[in-house]
Amino acid sequence: MIEMKDRIRQIMEAQHMSQQTFANFIGINAASLSSIFNDRTRPTLNTVEALKAKIPNLNVEWLIFGRGTMFIGEGNAAGSHTDGEVTDNSSLSGQGEARMPDLFSGGGEVTPAHSINAGYAAPVKTEVKYVERPKRQITEIRVFFDDQTYESFVPKK
Repeated sequence: MIEMKDRIRQIMEAQHMSQQTFANFIGINAASLSSIFNDRTRPTLNTVEALKAKIPNLNVEWLIFGRGTMFIGEGNAAGSHTDGEVTDNSSLSGQGEARMPDLFSGGGEVTPAHSINAGYAAPVKTEVKYVERPKRQITEIRVFFDDQTYESFVPKK
């Protein structure tokens, strides 16, 4: 039986995203995602909520328990068994992406309900202006000692 981390990887790989891109997309730390994939940690409720927030039609029961289909509303897609495990369909002719539509290929029958970018706003590019400031000069230096005293040094002009 495949584990939850493997189902998360299926979502990531079906979308042709790298770990870094996928982590940024769902809003978790890339190191956290790496720890999940390398069995150092288990996916948390925050990870599930982040995935559900970005992919509203994701079947949480499939994600957590492996039952049903990857998306809510999908029928019994080719390659899925009655026990909920999804197999690799790439060997089936013409049905390589029966489990999940490829949202980044630009072709075909992707509906807004399956769009992973639905509700995603492009990042805002900010322009940074550097303002020239007058040169600063040292007016005083104070050194504090552990006996609660200090000395002040003032540069000569």
